[in-house]
Amino acid sequence: MKSLASELGESDIRVNALLPGIVEGPRMDGVIRARAQQMNVPEEEMREEYLKKISLKRMVTAEDVAAMALFLCSPAARNVTGQAISVDGNVEYL
Repeated sequence: MKSLASELGESDIRVNALLPGIVEGPRMDGVIRARAQQMNVPEEEMREEYLKKISLKRMVTAEDVAAMALFLCSPAARNVTGQAISVDGNVEYL
């Protein structure tokens, strides 16, 4: 990505990557449901385990990711290029 940003920068093209964390929605609900069944615990308890790994204690929404994408496309981000930007609430995958 950095090399692509360098290559395209002369043409005023910006290259960035969005790295969403745990995104709230049907797919994550399915992951939580399956993991809860594997661990034989209630789904809400498993959801809390996931939230414990996120500093902000909430999952990312599709709107959060879209807002960052819109920012990156805006004039306010005219000097942002070659970056991998996490939109994850500071999730710890350890």
